[in-house]
Amino acid sequence: MNPMIDDFISSKKIAVVGISRSGKKFGNYVCKELKTKGYEIYPVHPEAQEIEGLTCYPDLKSVPTKVDSLWISISPAKVPPVLEEAAAIGLNNIWLQQGAWSKEVQKSIDQLGLSVVYKKCILMYAQPVHSVHKFHRTIKSIFGDL
Repeated sequence: MNPMIDDFISSKKIAVVGISRSGKKFGNYVCKELKTKGYEIYPVHPEAQEIEGLTCYPDLKSVPTKVDSLWISISPAKVPPVLEEAAAIGLNNIWLQQGAWSKEVQKSIDQLGLSVVYKKCILMYAQPVHSVHKFHRTIKSIFGDL
């Protein structure tokens, strides 16, 4: 497997950018799934104090503990400032969920020298993998694209 993916999924404390107050975003689902898999989740939301029982922080530098990784699921136009903040605090283990990457985002990644997994779904890699993600993982492994 990809060493960047291995590093990410072996981390235990993950900041999450992309959880919504409505509870209807993919980020909310990922938070729940990662919590059930034993990860400590630290949601970052610029306005919310709490979402789904989790304390939220207005930005990465406000998270009260050192996190190992950052998972992002927001529109590409909003990603570069988050990457800049991650770089400023020395956070280099980053996952951009599908849909968060663009050519402009890639320019930021390159300029900041960050280690980023992108164009992949974390739920296909964070163990145990189940449901439709297990099926997708099996298909990708058959074709050597895992």
